[in-house]
Amino acid sequence: MKRIDKILKNKKYREHIEKIEMAEVHRDFCRHNMGHFLDVARIAMILNLQEDFGLPGEWIYAAALLHDIGRWVQYETGEDHAKVSEKLAPEILTECDFTEEESRSIAKAIGNHRNREIAGDKNLDGLLYRADKLSRPCYACKMEKACDWKQDKKNLSLKI
Repeated sequence: MKRIDKILKNKKYREHIEKIEMAEVHRDFCRHNMGHFLDVARIAMILNLQEDFGLPGEWIYAAALLHDIGRWVQYETGEDHAKVSEKLAPEILTECDFTEEESRSIAKAIGNHRNREIAGDKNLDGLLYRADKLSRPCYACKMEKACDWKQDKKNLSLKI
């Protein structure tokens, strides 16, 4: 997973992660940090195996690592972070040796990761959506009652 290591070391990627950390320093709710990104990646890998998609692990990890990089922009402007992340990801992917076709597929999944309509899709888009939602342990969160997620979106029991 050499290209994933390149993402983790990429200067632009690191800058986005630092901006998110600064924006969320006082956030009581779920954070958008490396723990979350890796949870999404690992859950997506499990789903990829369970659902027999055969998607490349590097695509899954790339999508998971990059899916929230526009979060800091949403805090500043209100713009949807999924769409911002979709725009930011291709430059990082290109710098990390992903092809144009791979970058398009990964960026599309990133842009759709909040789109409930694709939840059941049998592709990277649906996989990233489901993994992102499953990654949140609402059942163990001290802020669950105050959280503005709709009740039907909350993970109130362990699922996979």
